[in-house]
Amino acid sequence: MRRNLRVFGAAIAVFAATLGATAAWAQIHGGILKLYTLDSPASMSILEETTVFAQRLMMGVFNNLVMFDQHVKQNSVQSIVPDLANGWLWNEDGTELTFPLRKGVTWHDGKPFTAKDVQCTWDMLTDKSSEKLRINPRKAWYRNLEGSLPTAITRSPSISSGPSRR
Repeated sequence: MRRNLRVFGAAIAVFAATLGATAAWAQIHGGILKLYTLDSPASMSILEETTVFAQRLMMGVFNNLVMFDQHVKQNSVQSIVPDLANGWLWNEDGTELTFPLRKGVTWHDGKPFTAKDVQCTWDMLTDKSSEKLRINPRKAWYRNLEGSLPTAITRSPSISSGPSRR
């Protein structure tokens, strides 16, 4: 009988703990992000690192213009959703792509995120910036875009091609 009471008491304790733990899973603004990894990445630059150890750690810190919908099991063109962009627009020829940027996005220091920040990243990835990455493992990905990279990115009017995260 005592054994049954102990098992029942333990089950109640586990159940109560899981009810109280739901609040801990809620996203909150600020705080400390703790992640554990099996390796020690060489840097925290997602532009310069190629291993999942650096990428996985930093994806919780950085945003993208667009990303794959995290609620869809298989990544595909159809599962791309806006992140820092409100959406995207192709020109009639399908040769130019415009990403209207989400308003109200700021850097950690409070400065606004602008089209110049996107331009700076593209320039660094394609070696057109005076500032260089230490290594650029994805440079070859963009060689087919030579001559078609943006010369100026402007903040376009707000559009919606899907949900945006805040």
